[in-house]
Amino acid sequence: MSTTADAVTFSDLSRNPKSVAERAARLGRLRVTHRDAPDFYLTAADREEQRDESLTTASRIFLALMKHDPSARALLLAMPDVFPWIRHLSTEEVRAFTVELVDALSDAAELDLDTNAQEVITGWRATARIKADRTQHEEALRPTSGDFGPVEVTP
Repeated sequence: MSTTADAVTFSDLSRNPKSVAERAARLGRLRVTHRDAPDFYLTAADREEQRDESLTTASRIFLALMKHDPSARALLLAMPDVFPWIRHLSTEEVRAFTVELVDALSDAAELDLDTNAQEVITGWRATARIKADRTQHEEALRPTSGDFGPVEVTP
């Protein structure tokens, strides 16, 4: 979360790049808001490299746990603390979600594919949401036929 104390406008950055860069260096990272485009962060390269190394290390630990414990027991036990909504998923689905998430985190760390992990979480959360609502779940299980057209994806 960003506060006004750790955010500047894109106009501020264009008018006063040196003072904005100094502020970013002092704070560690600074959110730059832009009226006509997505916000972005201004941060020191070494700090970002440290974050990348941390993600890579965490990802490798998860992969090693799964390699040495094919049941992924430790990870499976921790998942409900991180994602309380998984209580609506079956044991097999929780395991599939865990494996997909660890793979996506590995891709984020090793291949700079940052969106995959969020897509995995969003997809499984949507499955849990449907399964939590008995009516939606029963409707989702009914056979369908034909093409229902394009699907609108919402976050």
